[in-house]
Amino acid sequence: MGARKKILLGVTGSIAAFKAADIASQLVQKGAEVSVIMTREAEAFITPLTLAMLSCNKVYRDMFDAPEAWEVEHVSMAKSADLILIAPATANIIGKLACGICDDLLTCTVTASRAPVLLAPAMNDGMYTHKIVESNIARLKKIGYHFVGPEKGRLACGKIAIGRMSGVDEIVVSALRLAR
Repeated sequence: MGARKKILLGVTGSIAAFKAADIASQLVQKGAEVSVIMTREAEAFITPLTLAMLSCNKVYRDMFDAPEAWEVEHVSMAKSADLILIAPATANIIGKLACGICDDLLTCTVTASRAPVLLAPAMNDGMYTHKIVESNIARLKKIGYHFVGPEKGRLACGKIAIGRMSGVDEIVVSALRLAR
């Protein structure tokens, strides 16, 4: 892989957040340096400690945590990232990014960065196929954001439909390919 790729992994509030642990682990095993930003909603599904242990780095959660060094964290993380991967990417985070809403550490970091952004959507099929979500995805694609999935499969509601986050292997391959 050459120089260690710096991948910023954003984890949002979806049942698919448990897959972020495997994503972080595989990226580290393949030589990437992984930093994680979790939304508050993600913490309902997976703990920061799990992601810290698997990424071998501190997990960032709050916009206003005291920085370890004197720098604005979301700006320094944005500048150093070779890729920002958001997995899972909920309808909420997709909508915020499409509208330029910066109300948490993850959205501020993505907006401050010029690194490629890869989103792995995960949501109910009714949400994924809603015209607003479709419009938000199209808007993000138009400005250069990349997407992997979703795929058809068993959703949290038990239904077999589109909306399940892509497999970890596919996400990892896509992320490593896009990291500049």
